[in-house]
Amino acid sequence: MTRIIWKLVKDILLNPYVDLKTEYYDLGLAHRDATADKVTEQSAYAIKKYGVGVKCATITANADRVKEYELKEVWKSPNATIRSILDGTVFRTPIIVNGISPFVKTWRRPITIARHAYGDIYKSLEYRVPGKGRAELVFTAESGEVSRQTIHDFSGPGVIMGMHNLDQSIEAFARACFRFALEAKQDLWFSTKDTISKTYDHTFKEIFQRIYEDEYRQAFEAAQITYFYTLIDDVVARIIRSEGGVVWACKNYDGDVMSDMVATAFGSLAMMTSVLMSPDGHYEFEAAHGTVQRHYYQHLRGEETSTNPVATIFAWTGALKKRGELDGLAELVDFATRLEQASVQTIEEGILTKDLGELSTAPQKRIVNTETFIREIDRRLASLL
Repeated sequence: MTRIIWKLVKDILLNPYVDLKTEYYDLGLAHRDATADKVTEQSAYAIKKYGVGVKCATITANADRVKEYELKEVWKSPNATIRSILDGTVFRTPIIVNGISPFVKTWRRPITIARHAYGDIYKSLEYRVPGKGRAELVFTAESGEVSRQTIHDFSGPGVIMGMHNLDQSIEAFARACFRFALEAKQDLWFSTKDTISKTYDHTFKEIFQRIYEDEYRQAFEAAQITYFYTLIDDVVARIIRSEGGVVWACKNYDGDVMSDMVATAFGSLAMMTSVLMSPDGHYEFEAAHGTVQRHYYQHLRGEETSTNPVATIFAWTGALKKRGELDGLAELVDFATRLEQASVQTIEEGILTKDLGELSTAPQKRIVNTETFIREIDRRLASLL
């Protein structure tokens, strides 16, 4: 469904106003399968070449999709592939509009999730244990020295998963979080589970603390903002009691889950900005939700859908603003800013997709389908321009 929305956004809101000079990479599941997923890698290297990319939501294959699309294999998450090549940190922030209040009554300011974009479960290796036997963790150093540890002595079938991360990537993650918090003038909270993961998670904790003390403590104190580390279960409790207005740094999988929680609690998964910032100055903007499978099947049956396109629109506006900033195109930055204003104005005036209709407190509400919603944004955009 997001692929259909992508085309509507380009046809109605972008192409009539902007001469888009873009390279396009088809990350539809069928094309990824046909290219053995090389197209996903090519798209990531194109972002590294040009500095800015914008991505539609994509399907991550599972066993059901292998059958449905007759895939050659269960391809990895395209997001994980792109993020692994670009490295860096994903920052996700709710889009706040008048008339839609967070479910958590104490939240008054946006909460930004800073998600590490490399490694962990997204680069894991998995094995289905067929029966009795010993699983070992083996590392062979460049010198030839071998370290061997027993994971488990299996008495029957089971599963194994191996994960990794890199000090260099964790350091880049930490610096990105500290810089973002300083620019936003917001406190930075970082959480892992080092009481259980005494080496893996503790490495994250130690690197963050070292970089903070060596490089950022004085700047944080001068800005009168704070950094602190605590366990992820403690931060979950703290975040619910807070008024918001903080940057919450998470490991890769934690950030995936918690950004969905924060987005939903603020109103909708479709009301969230998402940008990957790499250490070497590359940016990838995307919609922070899935492909809305249920709505797509409705569409195929010829039924009308009311799918929220705001996250896709803001992915484009974020990319256009960054392109404008890098190339000195003030007019492009202004256009993207006004498109965001038009989108928010449409919602605040009570023109809503179905997901927002149940949340909005606008005195007069009109629930519309996806295309009508986009055309209503266009009408306000034309007025703003």
